[in-house]
Amino acid sequence: MSATGAPGGVTFLGVRHHSPACARLVAATVARLRPAYVLVEGPADLNGRMDELLGDHELPIAVFTAHRDGTRRHASWTPFCAYSPEWVALTAGREAGAQLRFIDLPAWHPALSDRANRYADADQRYAEAVRRLCATLAVDNVDALWDHLFEIGPDDGLAERLDTYFDVLRGESAAGDDDTAREAYMARWVRAARRRAAGRPVLVVTGGFHRPALVRLTADGDGADDDWPEVPTPAPDAVAGSYLVPYSFRRLDAFVGYQSGMPSPAYYQRVWEDGPRRAAEALTEAVAARLRARRQPVSTADLIAARSMAGGLARLRGHAHPGRVDVLDGLVSALVTDALDQPLPWATRGTLAPGAHPVVVEMVAALSGDRVGRLHPDTPLPPLVHDVDAELERHRIDGRAPVELDLTDADDLARSRLLHRLRLLDVPGHARESGPRVGADALLTERWSPAPSADRLARVIEAGGYGPTVLDAVTARIEERVTLLGADVDALATTLFDTALAGLPEHSTRTLTAIARAAGGVTDLRALGRALAVALALWRHDRLLGSAGTAPLGALITAAVRRALWLVEGVRAVAAPADPGRLTALVAVRDAVRHAGPALGLDRDGALAVAGRVAGDAAAPPDLRGAALGLAWSLGDVPDAAHAVRAVAAPDTLGDWLGGLFALAREEVVSGDAALLTVVDELLASMGAHDFLVALPALRQAFGWFPPRERAEVARHVQALHGGDAPPGDLLRLDADPLLVAAARAVEERVDAVLTREGLWEGDGT
Repeated sequence: MSATGAPGGVTFLGVRHHSPACARLVAATVARLRPAYVLVEGPADLNGRMDELLGDHELPIAVFTAHRDGTRRHASWTPFCAYSPEWVALTAGREAGAQLRFIDLPAWHPALSDRANRYADADQRYAEAVRRLCATLAVDNVDALWDHLFEIGPDDGLAERLDTYFDVLRGESAAGDDDTAREAYMARWVRAARRRAAGRPVLVVTGGFHRPALVRLTADGDGADDDWPEVPTPAPDAVAGSYLVPYSFRRLDAFVGYQSGMPSPAYYQRVWEDGPRRAAEALTEAVAARLRARRQPVSTADLIAARSMAGGLARLRGHAHPGRVDVLDGLVSALVTDALDQPLPWATRGTLAPGAHPVVVEMVAALSGDRVGRLHPDTPLPPLVHDVDAELERHRIDGRAPVELDLTDADDLARSRLLHRLRLLDVPGHARESGPRVGADALLTERWSPAPSADRLARVIEAGGYGPTVLDAVTARIEERVTLLGADVDALATTLFDTALAGLPEHSTRTLTAIARAAGGVTDLRALGRALAVALALWRHDRLLGSAGTAPLGALITAAVRRALWLVEGVRAVAAPADPGRLTALVAVRDAVRHAGPALGLDRDGALAVAGRVAGDAAAPPDLRGAALGLAWSLGDVPDAAHAVRAVAAPDTLGDWLGGLFALAREEVVSGDAALLTVVDELLASMGAHDFLVALPALRQAFGWFPPRERAEVARHVQALHGGDAPPGDLLRLDADPLLVAAARAVEERVDAVLTREGLWEGDGT
């Protein structure tokens, strides 16, 4: 049934969210009908706040809704820009004197629990039908299909074309229970409005997916009354609220992950303001300006070629004038001269992939735009916004200057904890440059630098969904994170360290309990090592929080050491390359036995026994065998390392074995018996060019475990072996890449072999 032929004076407009063509149709329909009611797909619990929503804001803006109860937490956005059909319906309806109503379920309702964005398009519901249409019309995806059918075509007959399009798509798709519940609820609003309008027009603006169902559900008005449907309310134990937030074109863009609507918001803003022809011209100009600003060469001839190509593609594709994809394809053909490693983003629909061509990146950025919305100063804000400002003022943090903190000073420690709490809430403003870190020496100073962000207010409002104060919000955020992480000990360890930095001892204990509960079943040695490193750092150094030497941390360290040693013995991979993650885990085991062993009763003899078995196990990976020897050495059991290294002298194992040894016993290697380094030097000197090239990458990784001072000690030993007057530091610096030098040596050896074979080389320089 067409929009104009719906029963009972009700006109249904099915739209695509954030479509200028649909927005123009809505504005024209309101002007023509002068309806008594304009009903819009949107959260019905906001109907009492229309004046707030339609205030003097600068678009784009969004309604942010947060909900939390004992079983779930949900956050979602309902965004609006100038060309959103829903926004145009509200503003044009108000100007026409219509009564305005949102008619959908609230965003926190379980029927929308899978929607981070209310206006996420329903493309996935009718993907097969869209695929067939794209194939028939020779377009790449739904965005190009939409432009081809509606956005750059004439407005004449647009309503009928939209009705047919959505009828066809919905006719091949089945709505789920959630959509069925939403549509039944919206239909009740439509029937009530029709009764109240008493014959005057009613306009209903919803996503096109819902329109056919609403026409069907409201065809018979029997049983309807004049009362508006009841708006659901959250459960008594739930915390829920909705606030306006400033939004940005970047967050609205499908190329950076937005779930719904049209990509390239800056382009479609120009379509809305100036029409598709002028928008295409402006797009070319914007891309050229961005590229030139980044010193990318774009000549006048390039622009002429791009426009000519875009015009030709438009005619070939049956467009009266170039559309978005026509212009983009024309620009690529004129400006990109080398091969592309991945599909163009507008051909596949989705986020811009890493490694995209720089020109393509700038083209996408030009289409996205940098517009950021602004709320009217009188817009109500959640309590957290005011609490954040008050806390920053109380701690004398203005966001304009770097913050230098001495963590032994009580006032500075409080400032540090506030900044860490804001970091955990994802509130921008400051970036941490230095301070205590896992696995590093104890550091009692911290530095934060200003990090302004246009999204700051929006991010604070969104964080307000966790609680009214900074402490309440970060507490709820940590509780949620610990629950969601489950048995992920690596991520839980990061959370444990974060809670310590933020001064949340109660949640440190809860996180510690979760790690201890999961540690017994961990099979990932790397993750367990990370947890052990965090626990050991807090046990040894955390005087600030008061957890140093506490029994719960000690129990976790004991359990983690026992589990890690058990896992090490089970690793089997004879030819596996060195794995820095598992080596770091063994470093944590070493440090635990060294520094906490006596206090916690860790089994040093048991650790040495495991080290001895793994070091002599030919089925273990070379790096673990070397690390096991290093573990024993670092715990005081001095091995015959010079003899052991000869057993792994093959080019494909030597570097990995040394990597494990150096990771665990680098200090012993440098300060102990020089026999090991002498043997390594002999082995390397005896290698041919090919073998050396095979060994070189792993050797470079192995010697990377030495910090600069210890690397200089190794250089002094090598200089003592070979003589020479150059400073040892010269051995650490090369004018060319070592791999290039080694490759050159290999080429020279092959040339020498050919010359010798042909009798042209006798090895004496002649």
